[in-house]
Amino acid sequence: MDRTLTTSLTLFFILCVTTHKAGASSGLKARRCSYTFIVPQQKITGALCLNTHSSMPNQSEVAALQLALRRQQKQLEKLQSQMEHEGSLAAEVRALRKESSGMNSRIAQLYAQLLHEVIHKKDQALEHQRLESLLLNATTHALQVSSSYRELEKKYGALTSMMSSQNQVITKLEKQCQCRDSSQPSATVLTNDVQRDQSAPLHQLQAETVRDQSFSTISPPTELPLVGFPLTKSPGPWRDCQHVLDSGETTSGIYLIHLQSANRLFQAWCEQSQAQGGWTVIQRRQDGSVNFFRTWEQYKQGFGNLNGEYWLGLEHLYWLTQQAKYKLRVVLEDWQARQVSAEYDSFHLEPENDWYRLRLGQYHGNAGDSLSWHNNKAFTTLDRDKDSYPGNCAHYQKGGWWYHMCAHSNLNGMWYRGGHYRSRYQDGVYWAEFHGGSYSLKKVSMMIKPT
Repeated sequence: MDRTLTTSLTLFFILCVTTHKAGASSGLKARRCSYTFIVPQQKITGALCLNTHSSMPNQSEVAALQLALRRQQKQLEKLQSQMEHEGSLAAEVRALRKESSGMNSRIAQLYAQLLHEVIHKKDQALEHQRLESLLLNATTHALQVSSSYRELEKKYGALTSMMSSQNQVITKLEKQCQCRDSSQPSATVLTNDVQRDQSAPLHQLQAETVRDQSFSTISPPTELPLVGFPLTKSPGPWRDCQHVLDSGETTSGIYLIHLQSANRLFQAWCEQSQAQGGWTVIQRRQDGSVNFFRTWEQYKQGFGNLNGEYWLGLEHLYWLTQQAKYKLRVVLEDWQARQVSAEYDSFHLEPENDWYRLRLGQYHGNAGDSLSWHNNKAFTTLDRDKDSYPGNCAHYQKGGWWYHMCAHSNLNGMWYRGGHYRSRYQDGVYWAEFHGGSYSLKKVSMMIKPT
């Protein structure tokens, strides 16, 4: 019976293996075999042995498994490469999104800037139209001013010829006076008249010096004018006497000045023969023919005779020194014909609301420094006391000046003949460092030019 059972089991196992191989070779999915053993009931006596050794693997199955494994590895590698590629694509997409966000903000900024530029261009166009309108109006006004200026030039030419004829008449009258009374020089008479005017009260001075407020109505000087109105290549006007010299005019004389810093026209004497020329004379004393004991308003506007003694005027002087940096030259001459000079490398005045305060630079020269003591001091006249003295220095010095307490120089004082003078006060035309305060100089002049 045992033999019969063993044979049956062997047959069933062979059948199952054959069926499994046939399914594998045909490509069909192999199924597991189900076995049903009918074992007759028997009595087991003795030990039951079980063989646990596994059968050896089939080589074809191993090869199939290896092939499937390689395929799965290839698919896994392919999936990994795809994942890496997709990861890089995702990073690129994120970068592109970030860049797109930055581009959007930049586009918004550029749009706002473009809008601002459009608005600005529109405003500029409106401003340009407004400026064109103003320019047209200014051009029209300039044409009108030019026409008025030509008319003034014609009147100026007529006045020039009239003054020339008057100078000739004055010369003839002086010759006649000299012929009638040759024993007494006219300078002495004029000097006495000026000194009498200077000692008179202020209200008399104001009444007597009305005729001196205009340069062309001053009484004639004792000496003949050096030059009337020099013939020039251009009628002017000029900025100052340096501009006259730069224009090729080398003759000393009276020139028309037009200030750039203010709409002001006035005449001044241009000294072209001293110290390389180009000097605008702002003050000159030479014969005592003009009274310098004046009021504030007269010192402000100027007075005297441009061919002789005169004061240019504080207001003209203030605006003149606003055009550029100017230097000052003071020329002094005593009664022995000795001439010295003092120069200051900068010179200008403050406006009238600061009382035409004097601003001076460094001193150079051989006359001695008698003006730096007056630096930063206000101008004082008999009716405007701005000095540091308890009294009015203009009363004691008989002139208008940048007095301190009171003066080391007094070039607008009384003109005394002969040098040394006797007076209750030091009121002559003096420069303390040159002959002292009791010596009245014969000739003095103050002139400025750009540095």
